[in-house]
Amino acid sequence: MDIAIDVPDGVSGDWEVNSFEVPKEDLSQLISMLKSSRYVPAGKYKRLLRRGRCIMSNTPDEINDFMRFVRVASGSILVNGLGLGVLLKALLNKPDVTEVTVIEKSEDVVKLVAPTYLKDSRVTIIHADAFEYNPPKGKRYDAVWHDIWDGICTDNLEGMKKLHRKYGRKARFQASWARDLCEYHLKREKKRFW
Repeated sequence: MDIAIDVPDGVSGDWEVNSFEVPKEDLSQLISMLKSSRYVPAGKYKRLLRRGRCIMSNTPDEINDFMRFVRVASGSILVNGLGLGVLLKALLNKPDVTEVTVIEKSEDVVKLVAPTYLKDSRVTIIHADAFEYNPPKGKRYDAVWHDIWDGICTDNLEGMKKLHRKYGRKARFQASWARDLCEYHLKREKKRFW
């Protein structure tokens, strides 16, 4: 699946949005794929960087990370973590999505990315910490997505559990980015330890 991102290139504080192109596939791409397990086909993409490190992009593997959630999400949705807005755009492409509230901790990310999506009346973007934000009293969401981590790491599981407990009674359904993968690696770590 391809999700084109209209966020303009720019810099704010430690954060940067920029366009990049992967040239026609060659042997170096195949070697890179074998080393990282993330294959990026030739094409034009956008990425969000913090201090020069890529935090997210609209490459196919990153899109696949949340597509299961997008398929089941409808109605009123809460997203913890704006990032580049790739998930947000995928949700807004669904006519059965009635509203999306996004919580983003970084004011710089909000400055860079939010203006592109606030043109849609279904979108509300709030500059706040996902762990501290409290939805309006009585508010329930049909689906909640948690994606506030820079990388996949078993250390993220504690935060995921905390967010899932926080929204357990406020959501019909919720999921966290790479939670299954983190749990898998935690089980492997425990087996190696013993």
